[in-house]
Amino acid sequence: MHYRKAELQDAGSLAYVHVHSWRTTYRGIVSEDYLQSLSIVEKEEKWIRILSDSHHTYVCESEKGEILGFVSFGKERTGEYEGELYAIYLLKDHQGMGIGKTLFEIARGELRNMGFDTMWIWVLKENPSKYFYHKYSPALIKEETMTIGNERHREEGLLLDLNQKD
Repeated sequence: MHYRKAELQDAGSLAYVHVHSWRTTYRGIVSEDYLQSLSIVEKEEKWIRILSDSHHTYVCESEKGEILGFVSFGKERTGEYEGELYAIYLLKDHQGMGIGKTLFEIARGELRNMGFDTMWIWVLKENPSKYFYHKYSPALIKEETMTIGNERHREEGLLLDLNQKD
């Protein structure tokens, strides 16, 4: 496995991972109609915009050059906290191999390098993958309701101390 900063030419692969990881992670949580409506073309356009500007997105690439997962992070968007984990997604067939942990550690280290002491994380309450974050002992700060498709879902806001030792 190889980890590196994402480049503009990765936009299509990031879109593929983004859509397919949503479809597997949120199956049974988010409506199937919504999951099937996700568009790789639309996500690719979004990733082109992100990667065309200053960004903090890193990928995990297989030996064959296939992007298996990514992490995106930066300054917290509301100004209420310091750093934020915007997204971390990994193709289902490559989960449980330590890739997600390595991507998360890249985000933690880079946010510390940016001078941040905390990382804000939004996670769907029903997402079984949320327990991945619990080993880092985040504080549950708040819960909010959000709409995905036509359904309401609870989202948890976690705050992680970046200086905490594992």
